[in-house]
Amino acid sequence: MSKKLNKKEIEKFSRQIILKNIGASGQKKIQGAKVLIIGMGGLGCPAAEFLTRSGIGTLGLADHDKVSLSNIHRQTLYTEKDINKSKVKISKKKLNEINPRTKINIFDYKIDKIKLKKIVKNYDYIIDGTDNFESKFLINDLSLKYKKFLVAGAISKFDGHIFNFDFKNKNNPSLRDFYQEELVTDDILNCEYDGILGTVSGIVGTMQANEILKKILNIGENLNRFILILDLLNLNIRKVKLKKRK
Repeated sequence: MSKKLNKKEIEKFSRQIILKNIGASGQKKIQGAKVLIIGMGGLGCPAAEFLTRSGIGTLGLADHDKVSLSNIHRQTLYTEKDINKSKVKISKKKLNEINPRTKINIFDYKIDKIKLKKIVKNYDYIIDGTDNFESKFLINDLSLKYKKFLVAGAISKFDGHIFNFDFKNKNNPSLRDFYQEELVTDDILNCEYDGILGTVSGIVGTMQANEILKKILNIGENLNRFILILDLLNLNIRKVKLKKRK
């Protein structure tokens, strides 16, 4: 648990501290939490920004990409001045301006099993903001191995999927129970081919951050054993039960 809140912190986070489900004790839980975000694109940017604005204690950002012009319409931490610069370095700089007390660790290299294994151990909560199934299955498997709380997101066109996996319970399903590895291709998640409305990524990424905060605070309903499916073109939102495959 972090130390006592100072006067500036009380004022800065007053609008969430005043909530009866949070209070000063909840704010200290947020400030003591460690969250890793893998993929600083359309999902990772809003997730990182709102977690930082909430006062999260430690944030890890993993991505080896550089900012391109086509990223700007949905990846909210970047502007045209950032083109060809490292996403995680730019993100760290901008997030530090929002909340200098959030400790931000960056991992500016392509993630593989060995590297990710070393990183995941140091965080309590994981956000998957990647756009390919190889990475998603790797994040899923390591989160399962180390019993982490994982919030995965997927977006395409006007649609979004959000999953929560609490791997402290070995009987809970995983991402592999929804996506069968032998049947999926990355075209499903590829914005370059299918396109994506910028606001869809913002909504889904923000909801991923919201699920993390609820888990830290142990409040509200969660998506464990369910997938939230969002059709934001037609405003159809539904929860579907996810069963563990044999």
